[in-house]
Formats: sequence, structure tokens, C-alpha cells
Amino acid sequence: MVDIARLQEYALFGGLSPEHVAVIKPYLCGASYDEGDAIIKEGEANGRIHFILEGRVEVTKRDKRIVELGEGDAFGEVEVLDVRPAVASIRALIPTRIVYLSNHCLHEIYKADPRVFAMIIMNLARELARRLRHMDELACDNVR
Repeated sequence: MVDIARLQEYALFGGLSPEHVAVIKPYLCGASYDEGDAIIKEGEANGRIHFILEGRVEVTKRDKRIVELGEGDAFGEVEVLDVRPAVASIRALIPTRIVYLSNHCLHEIYKADPRVFAMIIMNLARELARRLRHMDELACDNVR
């Protein structure tokens, strides 16, 4: 599916040793999407963190484009944390291959190795804080 070194490139797995990533790898599932396919629909249940291996996707909210993501990016983190419907829609712009980690599998990782789980959650918090800071900057730029 995907090798451990490649997974270590994603922010969520930053600082994890190859042994720690090996704990996570069996819980990852793969999926492929054709151009135009909806991966996530705003307002619907998601419960997965997706990691783009190949391809490009667009993120939209209320039919407005927010950002384009590609290889090495992840999405769906918010819904995994708050277990609420998706805050945005994600659509494949070109054929796209991903792996994902579900809420259920994240809980299984917690049971298997709480230290690995804690590192994932810390990385997730850092990534969401980074995005929040970026959004704050954008909001300030729009006020000026």
C-alpha cells in the first residue's frame, strides 16, 4: 500500500519512529477516486483522516473554493476530533489515490499503543493550530 518512510512525511506522523509508524500502518485503508468524484460532502458524516498519496483535490465550503490540496497533504482532521458532520466538501480534481485512518481505527491504536496515539493527537493539535494561525492572518488581511 504505502511504505513507512512515505507515511513519516505527513505532519500527523511527524516525529514518529519507523517502529511507531509500523503500529499505525495496519489500520490504514486505501481508496482511489476519479476526476470529479466527491470524497467528502459538506454536512455528511466523515470520521476519517485522509492522506493524499497521488492526485489533487479541491476543498469547498458552501460551494466556494477554499483551497486545493495535493500529494503530501491531509484532510478530514476536524471531523475525527469533534465527531460531527464534515465542515467542507472535498472533490478529486484529477485521479487521486489516498489512504485514510478512521475514528474507529484511531481508537484501536489507542488500545494497542497509547504512546503512539498520544503522539498522533499532539501532531493533530499542532497541525490544527498551524491552520488556525493561518486563518487568523487571512482574516486580519481582509480587515485592513
